[in-house]
Amino acid sequence: MNSGKLKQADLLTDLTEEIVDVAEAHHWKFHVFNSAFPDNTFSKETVYDKLYGINFTPQNCETISIVFLSNGKMVCPARIHFFASSENSEEQSYIYSNSVKTQYAGIQTHQVIILFFRYLSNKYFDDFELSDESGYWETNDEEKMKKQFQIYNRLTDDFALAFETLPAKEGEDIFTYLERLMKNVNDLQ
Repeated sequence: MNSGKLKQADLLTDLTEEIVDVAEAHHWKFHVFNSAFPDNTFSKETVYDKLYGINFTPQNCETISIVFLSNGKMVCPARIHFFASSENSEEQSYIYSNSVKTQYAGIQTHQVIILFFRYLSNKYFDDFELSDESGYWETNDEEKMKKQFQIYNRLTDDFALAFETLPAKEGEDIFTYLERLMKNVNDLQ
């Protein structure tokens, strides 16, 4: 999960170009929205219909958004669709955070992404926060990151094994079946 804002409006072009360079070097798909704010300034109004920045997608990874509203705040484009018109302030706040699953991309890609965010946050972002389930962002500890990836991979493997070897019982609803599968996975631990 991450959130933040761009330090200065005139940094967006350089930020976008750097991300494009890295995405191309790694053969990651990307999409550039607008790469400059009008007159290189942030708007005082919050406008949801025009986005600035870039999305990129490392192989076997969810799309990573480094996208901003006209006010310079980082947003999740998909969440704008769901929560921009909400009158609930808590739901509105969801717009300003992103989350990405990197588990299936692997340890090396995860590490590259974290190091890249560390570089970008120092150069381009204010009030930037990132929460990393592997602990690598917070600790820079490669061994801790590897152990966490092993735990997630083992859980995924155990669940797949339980799913393959324990079919649903006749008349068993989906919730009861999933509870039984999870109990089996927990027993394997």
